[in-house]
Amino acid sequence: MRISEVSRRTGVSIRSLRYYDQKRLLCARRLENGYRDLDEGTIERVQTIQMYLGLGLTTEQIEEILACTQTSPLLHPLPVCEEELLALYQDKLQDVEHQIVVLTALHARLAERIACLERQLRTQ
Repeated sequence: MRISEVSRRTGVSIRSLRYYDQKRLLCARRLENGYRDLDEGTIERVQTIQMYLGLGLTTEQIEEILACTQTSPLLHPLPVCEEELLALYQDKLQDVEHQIVVLTALHARLAERIACLERQLRTQ
């Protein structure tokens, strides 16, 4: 199927699909006319990529996950894949928690500056 069909069926832009192909997240075959030819499994793969992107993972991390799970002949990931996923998720959660601390401190500083400026405006 052509990339435009994958885009229509997944809601992902053609530009993003080309980027996924460039990053080796998709396995597109090239036709003689240069068009990408994608199989039916691409729909599910794009949805999986979108899910991982939604978790804040990088394309490099997603590539590692897909490569690991792709080597499994079973429908379920290999235990080593699950261990790697768990470690990756734990690292990502730790990053998010750190960002929350940083943003909470920033929020407090901004709220303090706003309150200070509002007091100054009221006294003028």
